[in-house]
Amino acid sequence: MLKEHNWHQLKDDTAQRLNQLAPYFRDGKIIDAKDTVAALEAVIRSHDRVNIEGNNQKQADFLSECLCQLDPQKISGLHMVQSSVPLSSHLDLFEKGVAEKLDFAYAGPQDGRLAKLIQEGKIKLGAIHTYLELFSRYFVDLTPRVSLITAFEADKDGNLYTGFNTEDTPVITEATHFRQGIVIAQVNKIVDKVARVDIPGDWVNAVIEAPRPFYVEPLFTRDPGLITDTQVLMAMMALKGIYAEYGVERINHGIGFFTAAIELLLPTYGEELGLKGKVCTHMVLNPHPTLIPAIESGWIQSVHCFGGELGMEKYVSERPDVFYIGQDGTLRSNRAFAQAAGHYALDMFIGGTLQIDKYGNSSTATASRVSGFGGAPNMGCDAKGRRHATQSWLKCGEEFNPTQQQLIGDMPRGKRLVVQMQETFREKRQPAFVDRLDAWELAEKANLALPPVMVYADDVTHVLTEEGIAYLHRCEGLEQRMAAIRAVAGYSEIGLAADPAQTQQLREAGIVKTPEDLGIDRRRANRQMLAAKSIRDLVNWSGGLYNPPARFRNW
Repeated sequence: MLKEHNWHQLKDDTAQRLNQLAPYFRDGKIIDAKDTVAALEAVIRSHDRVNIEGNNQKQADFLSECLCQLDPQKISGLHMVQSSVPLSSHLDLFEKGVAEKLDFAYAGPQDGRLAKLIQEGKIKLGAIHTYLELFSRYFVDLTPRVSLITAFEADKDGNLYTGFNTEDTPVITEATHFRQGIVIAQVNKIVDKVARVDIPGDWVNAVIEAPRPFYVEPLFTRDPGLITDTQVLMAMMALKGIYAEYGVERINHGIGFFTAAIELLLPTYGEELGLKGKVCTHMVLNPHPTLIPAIESGWIQSVHCFGGELGMEKYVSERPDVFYIGQDGTLRSNRAFAQAAGHYALDMFIGGTLQIDKYGNSSTATASRVSGFGGAPNMGCDAKGRRHATQSWLKCGEEFNPTQQQLIGDMPRGKRLVVQMQETFREKRQPAFVDRLDAWELAEKANLALPPVMVYADDVTHVLTEEGIAYLHRCEGLEQRMAAIRAVAGYSEIGLAADPAQTQQLREAGIVKTPEDLGIDRRRANRQMLAAKSIRDLVNWSGGLYNPPARFRNW
């Protein structure tokens, strides 16, 4: 007879941990902020898999700082699984020896320090994920044992109101709670009744009112005053050579001045091209302030958001026909759902990168910066599970058919537009086009199985630079794709290898288009084309509803 097996080991372990946490409860599930470090020591064990809610924007910063105060002689070897690591405290954990392994998606301002710690061997890197990939693994092999999350409000029963910045909270909480894990929430305020129940109290083990509101980064705010004439030119090419040509209605714009320029050209150059109602009608992105003129001009029908954006709270609440709004009048964002929508429901992803190689592979992981990928790999790929058809998806698929038919015969199929929009040289005259991605070097130093590529070349349909647009999906074979990339790579090492005669042939075939080929007068490409030329202009467009963060105010 087989020995009786205990099928409740996780539950028993959680009960034991919660029993040690019990002395710190003050009222219901409330723990005083002064007891936070002791509370964390009560529920965390060495080598636990721990999630600190670090999103693109809102941060469980107080809990992160308290986690850094744990004694590494008592608790060490933690495996951190979290979307983002943008705070210094996220990496201090590794410097102090409390944590040793990291699985993440985005690093942002910590990208340089993260690269250094990886190279020094102080961080064992699991993988650089896309958000949806990491969320999926929360439910398979990276389920957190303890999750430290954040919200605007909580009541004594643990009900949470995440409000304008829900972001990752639901997916973290569900994965942790329903695998018998422990969830502790940092909140701005404890109230008698929350404004809206976004996370039920049954899923939360403890709540702590932090000494200060959680940090929110206005990550998606771009000052129109910093948009250059070159970026205006590239935005004009995008609108005429891609948006108009394919009639793309459902889009994700990545972070950056390139896409901000596109948004600010919709009410001006877009109107001139007669595109209103034909492109950019449905968006999945954060509430970019540079969207305001297009929304006010009636271009955009709906926006679903990954998260909020500091200063846009009132504007978004007053535009419920466009944004997804709760009964409390506040935005409901959700990164997991927005990522799923970005993967399956959109026709185009357009964004930037740090490096593009001669084949068209791109990455934001370089030798000196590990920025991570965020959601770009999900939105910047051709989702093979897609089965619904739209005009732009079908048109791109028809142009790709000569290549596609080598794999699936004469079966018709659409293709997502994936646009990499990048000037040929980045800051400090670093070339954006390289023979070999720095990701190879990073993979070697971090002992990764594969170089961390953000968007693979076979998914990229267009590369857009100040030189022109390369329509890569129209190419026949790798050699022609490489020639098209060289044609738009400018004075970089890759671009200087271009054959002028071959480039001319590609232009004649419609595989490469310069501004002149598109009928764009370069002399018109300047900041006067923008619907708003400053943050102050955006405030005026919003009727005073947009309240930009102080660092963006210059009046």
